[in-house]
Amino acid sequence: MDKIKVIGFDADDTLWVNEPYFRETEMKFCELLTNGMSLDEVTKELFKIEIGNIPLYGYGTKAFILSMIETGLKITNGNLPAEKVQAILELGKEQINKPVELIDGVESVLKSLFGRYRLIVATKGDLLDQERKLKKSGLLKYFHHIEVMSDKQESDYEKLIKHLDIEAEEFLMVGNSLKSDILPVLQLGGKAVHVPFHTTWEHEMVEEEEISNSDFQKIEKIEELISCVL
Repeated sequence: MDKIKVIGFDADDTLWVNEPYFRETEMKFCELLTNGMSLDEVTKELFKIEIGNIPLYGYGTKAFILSMIETGLKITNGNLPAEKVQAILELGKEQINKPVELIDGVESVLKSLFGRYRLIVATKGDLLDQERKLKKSGLLKYFHHIEVMSDKQESDYEKLIKHLDIEAEEFLMVGNSLKSDILPVLQLGGKAVHVPFHTTWEHEMVEEEEISNSDFQKIEKIEELISCVL
């Protein structure tokens, strides 16, 4: 992967643990709001409402909280008790206040690459929440630039690459989501390394067989990135 000048890192489930916290909160929510429905039925209803709300609320815990409340209202036909609304809000606050748990090997990789490349964070979600996690992570010192996107489409990466004043082939994106971190960058002519995480949100799932590109690599652990670029 020659010509690389900038390496972009996704944040959630690439730099630190994120999705398991959502699943934990979701399970607590489902147990709170079964209302005669099975856990699976509540989960499906919540997912449907989450996806429908993305254009309005975007991504992140705050959007998730609003979708949980909306799901609760729908399941109870608008009769969601105030104490359950409060319980949902507490679930959301509990998730926001979770500790930032770095993925094994992340900091050693950043130390090795720091000074050799411009390192950036390219993530999506709630700006305040992502800034908070970055500060708590202790990783901020390694990054030249932080980009919190409302979404990760080709057009979003195109703007980022233009802002960085580089060509697409000089950009390498590292992330756990094929849909958000890998495919849009490859489509622009950039390079991408996929680092799968053991838990992936259904909305982000894409079949790896869809990717056939010499600028794409898959690694099992973040430490393997070093041999890809050095």
